[in-house]
Amino acid sequence: MTTLPKQHPPGSPKSAKPRKTPGQPKGGLPLRRIVATALPRFSPERPLRGRLQIGQTTIVCAIGAAGIGHRKREGDHASPAGHFRLIEGFFKPLIGRRPRASLPMFPINRTLGWCDDVKSPNYNRLIRLPSPARHETLWRDDGLYDLVVVLDYNLHPRRKGAGSAIFLHCARPDFAPTEGCIALRQDDLRKLLPRLARKAVLIVKR
Repeated sequence: MTTLPKQHPPGSPKSAKPRKTPGQPKGGLPLRRIVATALPRFSPERPLRGRLQIGQTTIVCAIGAAGIGHRKREGDHASPAGHFRLIEGFFKPLIGRRPRASLPMFPINRTLGWCDDVKSPNYNRLIRLPSPARHETLWRDDGLYDLVVVLDYNLHPRRKGAGSAIFLHCARPDFAPTEGCIALRQDDLRKLLPRLARKAVLIVKR
């Protein structure tokens, strides 16, 4: 679990044509895995995009600006390849109803951040702000973290410099590439969460 130390405040965490919305898994059973891959890139001028296979449905997603890589390093803008469990999620309370999900979901507040400082002992950990270490703030004004799920990448064990803050989160309207995360339309992510099994895995591959 990506939990804070004991002093954290109450309420904080211890080539198919893509379709627009996730489909219900066959038989109504919870989805145990979803698969993200890169779409073919027909022109170097076109930004990279991905597709996410959800049961029998495929939807558009954003991936890292450097594509999908097998040797992820901090700051390389690649989405790491591999199998990653969806651990827990966060939501911005101002965006509406609490999302339905089989995962633990916690409200974001302005004191929560994620450390991406390779020199910090809290590298790739949820932290309390303010912090002198370099970090991302989970409370954002651009909507990307209005709904965000932590992936089990480089957490147990952690390798310094192997990449941090790899999430499943909300995409920009144009599906602009991410710094390494996988991103969906917020509506798609909200519809996907309750359909996932408790120990669902995101598979990222080329």
